[in-house]
Amino acid sequence: MVLPFDDAYFMKKALQEAEIAYEKGEVPIGAVIVVQERVIARAHNLTEQLNDVTAHAEMQAITAAANFLGGKYLKDCTLYVTLEPCQMCGGALYWSQISKIVYGARDTQRGYEVMGTTLHPKTKIVGGILENEAADLLKRFFIQKRNLN
Repeated sequence: MVLPFDDAYFMKKALQEAEIAYEKGEVPIGAVIVVQERVIARAHNLTEQLNDVTAHAEMQAITAAANFLGGKYLKDCTLYVTLEPCQMCGGALYWSQISKIVYGARDTQRGYEVMGTTLHPKTKIVGGILENEAADLLKRFFIQKRNLN
């Protein structure tokens, strides 16, 4: 049996990472990096746990994928991330030369696009994959956080 490896399939993997972040009290953003239909990196936000503002899911995934591949460039790789990358992550993705970025929910306040961050000219972008699921998880997290404070 051949599994249907499409954008939704891999976005579900990123959502699983976001759920792990949620359980840890981190902003629930998850990411996976795929090459040749194989997940080579999984990550989620670790900014609270590591006390590090740069420990976004995308940054963790970039590092893990580069270590797996043995090089700094992520050509022929696709990043699946539950929220549109921010300016910092967009810059790192630019330098990694990643081939494709697929994100779930848009970040209308801090996303790379609204902030005017340029991605690598060869990088393909696809947005809105499982957008509602990704946005709902974030909304649930921030509602819970407000109710605890």
